[in-house]
Amino acid sequence: VHRRRTNKHRMRVMLLTLSRHLCTSSKNITATLKFSKTKFPCRYKKATMSQAQLSLTDYLHATRSIPYAFADQISKNSIHSLSNLISKLGSFSSSDFPKKLDKFLRYNPINEFEFFFESIGIQYTQISHLLPHDKFFFSEDGSLLDSACVLCEFGFPWDKLGVLYVESGFVFKMSGTELKGRLCWFQRYGFCNVQIVGICLTFPYVFGVEEGKLVDEIDGLLSELRLVFLDFDLGGSVEGNVHVWHEVCRKIKVFYDLSDAKGKIGELIGRNKHVILEHKEEDLIEKVEYFCRFCVEKEEVGRLILQGSELLNLDLEKPVINMLKLLKHVGMSSKGLGDVRKNYAHALGTIKIENLPNAMRAMGLQEWFFDRIKDGNHMLLVNFIESYPNEEHDKGYQSGLKTIHNARTPTHNMSKLNFMHSNGFGENAMTMDILTHMHGTSEELQKRFDCLLHLGIEFSKLCKIITKQPKVLSQNPETLEKKINFLRQEMGKSLELLDTFPAFICFDLENRIKPRFRFHMWVLEKGLSSKNYSIASMIATSDKNFVGRAFKIHPAAPKHWFEQFYPKKF
Repeated sequence: VHRRRTNKHRMRVMLLTLSRHLCTSSKNITATLKFSKTKFPCRYKKATMSQAQLSLTDYLHATRSIPYAFADQISKNSIHSLSNLISKLGSFSSSDFPKKLDKFLRYNPINEFEFFFESIGIQYTQISHLLPHDKFFFSEDGSLLDSACVLCEFGFPWDKLGVLYVESGFVFKMSGTELKGRLCWFQRYGFCNVQIVGICLTFPYVFGVEEGKLVDEIDGLLSELRLVFLDFDLGGSVEGNVHVWHEVCRKIKVFYDLSDAKGKIGELIGRNKHVILEHKEEDLIEKVEYFCRFCVEKEEVGRLILQGSELLNLDLEKPVINMLKLLKHVGMSSKGLGDVRKNYAHALGTIKIENLPNAMRAMGLQEWFFDRIKDGNHMLLVNFIESYPNEEHDKGYQSGLKTIHNARTPTHNMSKLNFMHSNGFGENAMTMDILTHMHGTSEELQKRFDCLLHLGIEFSKLCKIITKQPKVLSQNPETLEKKINFLRQEMGKSLELLDTFPAFICFDLENRIKPRFRFHMWVLEKGLSSKNYSIASMIATSDKNFVGRAFKIHPAAPKHWFEQFYPKKF
């Protein structure tokens, strides 16, 4: 008995070792596939793979006692794992390949989880991270295969089960009885099987979580979907299989994810179900992302598109519009237009429609503009674009374009120009002038721009800062962050200082800003002066005038400045 247990233990260790050996890491997958291709001529590739699938199906069914239908699904949907297996057979011969593979499988059991995970649609590069460390066969797992079989019998496509495994792995820990009960619970809402499959693949959390949370959220979702599918009869307009319903549910999810008031979105979708039926998911996502760039409530974006489906037909790439004409068209007053001309000339001229959200943000008008086109007024924008689809550029901008195209690095400069346009700068002569003072690639400029936004500078104010001091974006993000942090933390100033003194960001932190500010604080602490100089006066003053001011404060002050504060240069 002891010897028998010892042999079993040795076999177990051997299988676990073999499991680790057979697990292919993501780094050598490509090499494995290339290697396997060299094992047999191309003319035998299709036939060889078909034979390998048959052999694997037979092995899983006859040897491993897996139901034939599911064994067939695993073998047909695990091409990478099967190719990896074939590569282990050595030299290829078409006549004895089937026997060779059968013999290999007889004496070299495969890791069934590897083939299973690939077959249910999980990317092969991710499989190595999902493989259990202490299991090799399905028989060692009490629920994984059973759960997959129950789902497949219900109507779930086998190669889509990976969506559930990745998003809601708890499903595969449920017993077959529990899972069937959960699926029956969905049916109580009035959904048919194909609808349930579409819902579950789109919202995997409806199966619940291990701790039993999200009950109210799940019930709320299913109630809203019942409202859309049954009460508003979306189901009567959809004739299709599981894949069609999965697509329908994904479209609904685009809007469901935008809503905070979950109890209202179902009715809104139901009353505008033609949006779901007539438009592609990609178009919905594109327009949602576009209007979300106006930085308004996401729920408002969903409402705008559902109630204004004409917006879904907009071309967001080609149209070029005139900013002032658009503002006037949507109702801006003469006084408002005058203020825009005076304060935001950098955002005027023509713009591509794709840059409209950030152009509005550059003027601080994004919420105002969105309010003008919502609540059924979306046709203001649609009609304007149709009426003025391609405005001409002003002469100064055209001249700048010619200069760029004739330069030694036209691609580099055009890339920087596109960076400016994408961040709200219009197609005008001022933009061209600012461009000449910017240094760095478009990627570097964008990182610096994003850094300043992240530090708390408002979008419109940042654009004005760049207009006045373009060299602000010639510094790396680390330097910018240090300067802003010093301004707010040690100097105790708010970012509003940059509205009047944007050049602050351009001065050297270690050799200019820090020593002068600390000298000024020393003067105040010693009571040598009661005058509190402005930051601009403190930092921007020339060295000569700064020393002269120090002498007026106290004859000994310049000596102390040079000895204690003046930056040492080695």
